[in-house]
Amino acid sequence: MYNNKQFRIKKFFMIFIFSIAALFLFSFIVMNLWNAILPAVIHVTAITFWQALGILILSKILFGGFGGRRWGGRRNHFMQERFANMTSEEKEKFKAQWKDRCNRWSRNAAPSKSPQTEETSETPSYNG
Repeated sequence: MYNNKQFRIKKFFMIFIFSIAALFLFSFIVMNLWNAILPAVIHVTAITFWQALGILILSKILFGGFGGRRWGGRRNHFMQERFANMTSEEKEKFKAQWKDRCNRWSRNAAPSKSPQTEETSETPSYNG
């Protein structure tokens, strides 16, 4: 039986090896897709394996792909927890406020009318 430290070292090396293998596999796929599609479609030259690896790394830097955490993960958890702790009256008030906010940005939605602004001003609607 392995002790905990040996297990972590082996796990690290296995993850490292699989990561390198995945990087090479994805680079090979990018190279083949590029060379099969883009020269015929937009008349660019074929690329080498190392250029494909560079494109893959550049896309990771620019776009942050390859899985990982979802955007706004902590924020979504915070909002779910906050919403779960609200009373039913607070939930209805919260939903009404967000519905009003969303309707303001909708093109075809009728403008929301509050008692203060209903009598004093008319909001033109855009029916583009």
